[in-house]
Amino acid sequence: MGESKKKDASKGSWFKGLQAEFHKITWPDKESIAKQTVAVIIVSVVVGVIIAVLDLGIQHGVDFLVNL
Repeated sequence: MGESKKKDASKGSWFKGLQAEFHKITWPDKESIAKQTVAVIIVSVVVGVIIAVLDLGIQHGVDFLVNL
């Protein structure tokens, strides 16, 4: 029976600790979020284009080798 009280107490202290940690969070402002979002979108598009070009080049190279 002593274990159930100990579990309840540890859960309570865990949630209190979690709540304390959430109060320490500093959220970025909207301008910063907008800039980072634009940066992520641009990098994603650039990487997608690079992968597409490489894929096309490799595909044509393999087709060339197969048709020899």
